[in-house]
Amino acid sequence: MHLDELESFIQVARLGSFSAAAQQMHISQPAMSKRIQSLEHHLGVTLFDRLGKRVKLTPAGELLVVKATAMLDLSKDMERDVGNLAQTVSGRLSMATSHHIGLHRLAPVLQRFTQDYPEVELDIQFEDSEVAHNLVRAGDIELAVVTLNPASEIEQPDLKTETVWDDPLCFVNAKPLPEVTSLNQLATLPCILPGPNTFTGRIVTERFASQGLVLNPALSTNYLETISMLVSVGVGWSVLPQTMTSELHQLKPNCAPINRTLGWVTHAKRTQSNSANAFLQVLSSYASD
Repeated sequence: MHLDELESFIQVARLGSFSAAAQQMHISQPAMSKRIQSLEHHLGVTLFDRLGKRVKLTPAGELLVVKATAMLDLSKDMERDVGNLAQTVSGRLSMATSHHIGLHRLAPVLQRFTQDYPEVELDIQFEDSEVAHNLVRAGDIELAVVTLNPASEIEQPDLKTETVWDDPLCFVNAKPLPEVTSLNQLATLPCILPGPNTFTGRIVTERFASQGLVLNPALSTNYLETISMLVSVGVGWSVLPQTMTSELHQLKPNCAPINRTLGWVTHAKRTQSNSANAFLQVLSSYASD
């Protein structure tokens, strides 16, 4: 029984598909099937019921998921601990970031890191910030550089977070609206907002809710660049990071500033690799003053 067989088994169980798991692990579907067959032969049990193009865990498979996950976590911890003893900064660093941070914040950090640590292989996923938090929690990645949960200490005690950038948010529109001076007036106008399940969307809606106001967006999308485009063509007003407002008109309602924080997320109980620690050191050097 090999670790790559256990990892393949976990991916098939998680995705419910041999082809999706093969794509995730960058191997062919026949190679994936061969790994699972080898594992089933070694254990003498059937791990999946094949139901057309989908697969479902058998009782033996459900038991193995728990054991295999623990074994893989132990293996990863062993590799990190041994690597840390050697004090080398190399190997694979798995991380996630949001599209917005990747486009507007992370380029100089990545350039500096790859120059200073050329032996590290970066594996970067672009995900919504909320998804990235869950990937760190599940142990699928070592760290994430994303919008931080505004209630992180309460909602996610298993994660460790650190602010890198303060990110002021601005009310914007395609044209000036000098007559709009309050949140009450804005709430009556069409708007485009991030989804209500996103941290940014929550920050905005909670600000209006604090004054007893409910927003009914004309459109909702998680991509800030898409929101910027929709605002520019007159679909409605929105709230965007200050770094994205140069082509739009800022509105000035009479209210306290709205901010979000961008930073890194790691698992509170996971031993960080030397590569992760080196990356966080480089990242911290680009923090807001």
